[in-house]
Amino acid sequence: MLLQGKTVIVSGVGAGLGHQVAATVVRDGGNAVLGARTEANLAKSAAEIDPAGIHTAYRTTDISDEAQCEALVALAQERFGGVDAVVHVAAWDSYFGGIEDADFGTWQQIIDVNLLGTLRMTRACLPAFKQGGGGSVVIIGTQSAVAAPNEVQQAAYAASKGGLTSAMYSMARELGPHRIRVNTVLPGWMWGPPVQAFVTFTAHTEGVPESEVHARLTERMALPDLATDGDVADAAAFLASDRARAITGQSLLVNAGELMR
Repeated sequence: MLLQGKTVIVSGVGAGLGHQVAATVVRDGGNAVLGARTEANLAKSAAEIDPAGIHTAYRTTDISDEAQCEALVALAQERFGGVDAVVHVAAWDSYFGGIEDADFGTWQQIIDVNLLGTLRMTRACLPAFKQGGGGSVVIIGTQSAVAAPNEVQQAAYAASKGGLTSAMYSMARELGPHRIRVNTVLPGWMWGPPVQAFVTFTAHTEGVPESEVHARLTERMALPDLATDGDVADAAAFLASDRARAITGQSLLVNAGELMR
């Protein structure tokens, strides 16, 4: 039970990775405090993960609002007595395109959510971490921040997540004396709702079976399948746990071996 007795805040809980991370926290013995902008998603996720409501709590949270970030931390402290880790899943990833067709106004909004929002949520957790003698910050980044895929252009998303990776190094050094660790998980193609939708859309557009589109993605992997939401959640749970007590300032690729560094 990697997270026995631990309280973990999970931002960006919806139908995909955020839900899976929260479910993994509870599965591994912890308490999951869920945050997202849509209350219906939070309620549905919490009910599925923990029907009795013993090991979950949730509050609508927009990470671009510092007061809402602080309120989510306060909920964790009120319900479970403290905060041991935060896993940052919340992100704006639905804007596509490159530099030539960039709407920099939208870029600024994406950076405010993905980069500054994650930093706001991290800062809100710091007093609770220090009070508890340490903590773990786990950032969900993206492989596209270090190697852009051929299939889609998400330059703004990649840039915002790349900025987080750079910030991670500074935070790991700054917060290390307080026993606060900061690490990043870098998923590649990850089998879950967004990639499932991409495969379905591409297959429909091209008039080919979904299995063909899926095979194009997996053929580049060292392992014969895509990583899943669950695989990424397991990596996040490990980094949030005491098993990773000597790991900070690191980026872990979870990508079935598509990119090796």
